[in-house]
Amino acid sequence: MQFKKTDADQPLRIAFLGCGFAAEIHSKTLKKFPNVHRFYASRSAEKAAAFCKKFNGHGHFGSYEAVLASPEIDVALILTPPASHLEWTFAAIRAGKHVIVEKPPFLHSHDFDRVQMERQKTGVQVMVAENYFYKPSLARLRQVLAEGLIGDVKFLVLNATKTQKTGNWRDEPSLSGGGSLFEGGIHWINYLSNLGYDIESVQGSRPGKKEQMNMERSIQVVLKYADGGVATLLYSWEINTLLSGLRISRIYGTNGSISFESNGIFIFVRGKKWRLIFPGLRDIQGYGAMFSDFIDALKNGREPAFNLDLAKRDLVVVEKALE
Repeated sequence: MQFKKTDADQPLRIAFLGCGFAAEIHSKTLKKFPNVHRFYASRSAEKAAAFCKKFNGHGHFGSYEAVLASPEIDVALILTPPASHLEWTFAAIRAGKHVIVEKPPFLHSHDFDRVQMERQKTGVQVMVAENYFYKPSLARLRQVLAEGLIGDVKFLVLNATKTQKTGNWRDEPSLSGGGSLFEGGIHWINYLSNLGYDIESVQGSRPGKKEQMNMERSIQVVLKYADGGVATLLYSWEINTLLSGLRISRIYGTNGSISFESNGIFIFVRGKKWRLIFPGLRDIQGYGAMFSDFIDALKNGREPAFNLDLAKRDLVVVEKALE
């Protein structure tokens, strides 16, 4: 499919739809790109103006509708609660704007099919802001596994437990669309989906009493890979962890094992060759690499490395785990 290109000789003008925590994170990343101009929009004109001032933006809007009507904007970065992502994605597409939508992108995997059909009418891009796909630790792990340094992989245990305070829209199913796995654990599903193995089956189990399971805050997901390995994801918002999130994960193979800090600080390989790898702290979360890929894709009219088909696959896995 041919995509509408942005002008390579002009700054890329991105408007943030929503001024919350995600807007702060993406502002800090995008300010490192000199040819990106950032605009801020909120239902509160005062809040949009405050964010614009705080992050040295190029303008602000008192409504999302004003962003989509403005000829000054190339891209709508949708940072509203998940329940409204699809609505604003459609609105932006119909306004001829490219779209970057925060994870989780949509409430249902079949929503991707509707988005694909809609964007074909205008040729705009729709991208999902999945930074875990671009984590340097994921790339290094994938490389080590491909080299076969620990033999045939049998088990992978990914520890993604933590304590996360909410007290906001995440506690409202009508806004969040789901519990911990849908809202945050989907990042780790993406991680496990991109280690170089195809997922064959998915099963999820929720600890706790039955009456506590309407809005899960902890879950165990077991993935069976087509190559025969089994991966277990432990994801939680209610586990006390060392240093507020330092966690060790492990991969076991027939010729050795890999121990790695889940966030990506280090990787220790004990196998045919022993290695201690430090993937790098500068872009440990992958935000810089993600936006670099997205901006290049918009300038050159190509799909980003993380495309809608891969994003849909992640949501399908989450849906199966929650069945």
